[in-house]
Amino acid sequence: MDWSAVLLSVRLAAVVAAILLGIGMPIAYWLAFSRWRWKFLAEAVVALPLVLPPTVLGFYVLVAIGSRSPLGRLWTDWTGHGLAFTFEGLVIASILYSLPFAVQPMAAAFSQVDRSLLEASATLGASWRRTFLRIILPLSLEGVLAGVVLAFAHTIGEFGVVLMVGGNLPGVTRTVSIAIYDSVQSLDYQAANRTALLLLAFSFTVLTAVYGLRRKPLAAI
Repeated sequence: MDWSAVLLSVRLAAVVAAILLGIGMPIAYWLAFSRWRWKFLAEAVVALPLVLPPTVLGFYVLVAIGSRSPLGRLWTDWTGHGLAFTFEGLVIASILYSLPFAVQPMAAAFSQVDRSLLEASATLGASWRRTFLRIILPLSLEGVLAGVVLAFAHTIGEFGVVLMVGGNLPGVTRTVSIAIYDSVQSLDYQAANRTALLLLAFSFTVLTAVYGLRRKPLAAI
């Protein structure tokens, strides 16, 4: 088993999940409470990676961060090397690809908060920030945790996007899913099976945890 690929995938997933926790909550909050007439357009943009082929998303991310793009040139001027086929490039692509998996559970949890509690908080003069920290976030914690866990798990299993943006550089961009693909290509099915079983067990554990968080206790008879 290629443990360097496993560790790289875990590192990538942890970074992406942490970033999505920071940027996903404001987006989810806006989607849950905004009354903008055209909000459905923003919802469609957030959900687009769910239906967009990974290779298509990966191609456009690669173009956006390439050496000829403004972002790519800015990154090169700042760091001295390109952004494509690097770990940082994988992070950018993975954030976009896993965005709906983080935002949608959070937005659903925020929208279920009793509006009368928010109105009472506003009547008492609490700011929106205090209302969010004291009322919305505690009541939506299960959805927030579910979003973070799903984003982490989804990033672990990425293949098409990371292959397009990062290539297959051992120790740099070679993730666990690419390691499985390489093992199959080289007819090393035992190694592929060991790594695939690890991902299978991990995915089952994550889904069990998510459904456990979302499970509502039965009402007392």
